[in-house]
Amino acid sequence: MNTTRLWLFAGSLLLGILASWSQLPAGATTTAAVVTVLQVDGIISPATSDFIVRGLDEAAEKDAALAIIELDTPGGLDTSMRSIVRHILASPVPVATFVSPGGARAASAGTFILYASHIAAMTPASNLGAATPVSIGMSGGPDRPAPDEADGQGGKSPAGKAAAHGDTMTSKVTNDAAAYIRSLAQLRGRNADFAEKAVLEARSMSAQEALKEGVIDVVAPNIPALLRQLDGREIHLDENKVVRLATADATVERIVPDARTRILALLANPQVALILMMVGIYGLFFELMSPGAALPGVAGLISLLLGMYAFQLLPVNWAGVGLIAAGAAMMIAEAFLPSFGVLGLGGIIAFVLGGLFLTDTGIPEFDLSIPFLIGLAIVSVALILLMGAMAAKAHRRAVVSGREEMLGLEGTVTSVVGGSAYAEVRGESWQVRSKEPLAPGDRIRVSTMEGLVLHVVKLNVHGMSKLTGGEHHVL
Repeated sequence: MNTTRLWLFAGSLLLGILASWSQLPAGATTTAAVVTVLQVDGIISPATSDFIVRGLDEAAEKDAALAIIELDTPGGLDTSMRSIVRHILASPVPVATFVSPGGARAASAGTFILYASHIAAMTPASNLGAATPVSIGMSGGPDRPAPDEADGQGGKSPAGKAAAHGDTMTSKVTNDAAAYIRSLAQLRGRNADFAEKAVLEARSMSAQEALKEGVIDVVAPNIPALLRQLDGREIHLDENKVVRLATADATVERIVPDARTRILALLANPQVALILMMVGIYGLFFELMSPGAALPGVAGLISLLLGMYAFQLLPVNWAGVGLIAAGAAMMIAEAFLPSFGVLGLGGIIAFVLGGLFLTDTGIPEFDLSIPFLIGLAIVSVALILLMGAMAAKAHRRAVVSGREEMLGLEGTVTSVVGGSAYAEVRGESWQVRSKEPLAPGDRIRVSTMEGLVLHVVKLNVHGMSKLTGGEHHVL
C-alpha cells in the first residue's frame, strides 16, 4: 500500500514538472536573477557610449537576466547615440531603458535609445521626445516651427516637413533620422507615428501619455517596482530566442563610471580640447626657444596629442581647427616680426572664427562661446609676449657656454717648449699664441680662438695691455 502511494506521488510530481515545462514557448529559456544597472546622467557623448558598451558587455559576461539603462539626458551626439543603439540591438541580454528619477527626460538622442531597447520604461513626471537632429553646419534646431507643406492628400508629407527645416543637407539629415527611429519603432512594436513626429516636428510626450499611446511599455516609480512589473515578461531577442524574465527577487548590481569614463568625459569637451591644443603649441614653442628645458616640450607634446585625440572624439569642423592653428601661428610670429600688430590682430580674428566654426551642435556643452574664445585669445597673446620678452632678454645676456665663453678670460703662461707656449686658463692647460714673446709666469688674456689654440695678448703688471701702432707691447 505504501509503495503504491509512493508511485502515485512520484507520478504526480513528474506530471507537474512536465506541465510547467510545456508552458514555456519553443526556444524559451529562463535567465539568472541578476540585474545590471547603468546610470547615465547628462549628454550622450563618446564617454557615455564607451560606458554603456562596456556595461552591456559586462552584463553579458555575468549572464545577467536584464540590463537597465537608468537614463536622464537632454540629448547628445548622433555618432555616440548610434553606437549605443547598435550594441543594444546586438545585446544577448535584454536591455531596458528606464527614464528616471522623477523629472528626468529622454530627449533627442535619448528618445532613440529608448525606442531601441527591448523594454521602454519611464517614471512618473518624466518625458521624452524633441528628437530633431542638429548637425555641424546646419541652421536652426529643435525649436524651429513645424512645416505646413502638404503631400497632396490633405496631410503633411515627411519630405515637405524636413525640407521646411532648412537646406538640402538639413533635409537629408532629418529624413535619415526619421527613417531610423521609425525602423526602431517597427522593430519593437511601438508607436511609429509619434517617433517620426518627435524627429520632424520636435514633439514631446509625458510618461502617462507615452504609456497610453504605446510609446513605452511600463511606468514605474523606481527600479524595484519596475522589476516586479517585468517579472515573467517574455522578451524576443531574435527570431529564434525568447527569454522569460525572472526579476521579482533579482539581485541588483550597479555599474558606476570608472576612471576611464571620467577621463573620456573630460577630454570629450571642446573647451578642454582647445585648451590642450593651445598648451601643446605654446609648450613646443617655448621648447624651441629654450632648447634643453625638456619639461615644456614634453608637456606640450602630450597636451597636443591629447587635444588631437579629443578632437577626433568630437564632431568638429576641421576647417575650424585649421583656423585656430593658423591664428596661433600668427600670434607667435607677432612676437618676432615687425608687423606693427597686423599679425597679432589677424591671429586673434582667425582664432576666434576657428573656435566658432569648430562645433555647431546646438548643445551648449559642445559649443564654444565668444567670451571664452576671446578670453583664451587674450591669454594666448599675453603668454606669447611674455615668452618673446624672456627670449629677447636671454639673447642679450653674455654667453656662458661654448667657445664664446673663452673670449676675454685671463690666464697664466705655464711653459714654453720648442716655440710653443702653454697657459693655464680656467684651470685647463691650453696651447696659446701671441704676437709678443711669452715666458712662464706672464699674464695673458684670450682674444680669439682657432680650433684648440688660443690667440692671446700679454698683460702688464696691472692687468692691462698697451697698443702701439697696432702691436701689443709689455710696459
